[in-house]
Amino acid sequence: MTELHQLEPKEVFGIFDQIRQIPRASKHEERISQWLVDYAAAHGIECQRDAALNVVMRVPASEGYEAHAGVILQAHMDMVCEKNGDVQHDFATDPIETYVDGEWLRARGTTLGGDDGIGMAMALAALTSERVKHPALEALFTVDEETGLTGAFNLGEGMLHGKRLINLDSEDDGQIFIGCAGGIDTLARLAYRPVPVPAGLFAARVAVSGLTGGHSGDDINKGRANANKVLVRFLFGLSSKTEMHLVHIDGGNLRNAIAREAEATVLVPMGYKEQLRIEFNLFVSMIEAEYEGLEPSMRLTLESTEMPDEMVQDETAQRLILALYACPHGVIGMSRDMPGLVETSTNLASVKMRDGYIEVNTSQRSSVESKKHDIKQMVESALRLSGAEVTHGDGYPGWAPNVKSALLDTTRRAYVALFGAEPEVKAIHAGLECGLFLEKYPWLDMVSIGPQMYGVHSPDERLSIPSTGRCWQWLCKTLEEL
Repeated sequence: MTELHQLEPKEVFGIFDQIRQIPRASKHEERISQWLVDYAAAHGIECQRDAALNVVMRVPASEGYEAHAGVILQAHMDMVCEKNGDVQHDFATDPIETYVDGEWLRARGTTLGGDDGIGMAMALAALTSERVKHPALEALFTVDEETGLTGAFNLGEGMLHGKRLINLDSEDDGQIFIGCAGGIDTLARLAYRPVPVPAGLFAARVAVSGLTGGHSGDDINKGRANANKVLVRFLFGLSSKTEMHLVHIDGGNLRNAIAREAEATVLVPMGYKEQLRIEFNLFVSMIEAEYEGLEPSMRLTLESTEMPDEMVQDETAQRLILALYACPHGVIGMSRDMPGLVETSTNLASVKMRDGYIEVNTSQRSSVESKKHDIKQMVESALRLSGAEVTHGDGYPGWAPNVKSALLDTTRRAYVALFGAEPEVKAIHAGLECGLFLEKYPWLDMVSIGPQMYGVHSPDERLSIPSTGRCWQWLCKTLEEL
């Protein structure tokens, strides 16, 4: 027993306590998928698993609900695995270490996995709780939502029987989501040739750390700094003032997370050593002023480092820095149909050096399909200027809002009955799997709800305990009304 078992609702947090102990990085869901199969067997629940490792569980309707159309609860198994640089944690083997901070559940220096572990926990609790009244109930748990939606793409035929689907992957208290953006990834690979380092140079490491980061959909409009863009901005300015050579560059991690950390090792003439410090201090003052109040923990550092034997060929390094500086990041356009909703955005997610290549990973989102492809091509054009080979992922469709949805009306009325207030009905700029489900099961009526979370896709991820209780009540009331 842990402190999670003392939190209300106990049936939800007790299951989440089991989930957080199972490694479940995207594309490595074998253990959590098997755990779900074993959970179903232990509770006498009908279970089906497809070749992609997606799992569906089914329970019959409660007494008196047999004549009503079935309902599907849906959540994804995988989690974003991000940690602070000073934290020793192996996501392949170590359980997530959680702690209660007032009304919040957090993890120690890593992502919590509330996205979407708490959705899984609610779905499983609904299947097994004797207190919940419901029509025939299915729970679908998909793999790899965070890095490619391959579970939803490859969902086996005949996996779903219900006509109505409640997605449990939202992160805003008292809000019903009825639409989401589509997305696509753009990847650049730039070959580089190491060359010997000339004499008379000084080596320095420049680093950006402590940024807030966050979800590249939900948080892209909050004006937060992107570590890759901050770093490249300094490198571009430095290269315009003096001879500069690039030895190494590394920034960001996941395509759907705003980069929180980035670093580069550079070489400048020995005679420029003192001026380098002056230029850097001026840059730090400027950046801190620009992000005052937005990035309270931002840290920019410059330190000398050992002289390397090799560096990136100058022409390649210059083209890379120019392309990264030109590559757009952030909000590109706002929705005309839903005030306050981001329509189109792009995220400069990561820059990595591997096996003779510099890889740049980006992701684009839009609720307008043509504009999704427009920003994809805009990013491609900037990255191709470096001489890189640019490719795109398969992408995924958006989910068009249906304001006349019967499920929306029931979910809204259930909230009003419980809390005496109207929930907000919104679309979300983040990607959900619902658009892909509609392609396979076009008759589905869908909504998405979830408890309040902040900082998802970053080590600042935190889950509201009271909101989890409210969301659980809301889900149970909605199922009862259905």
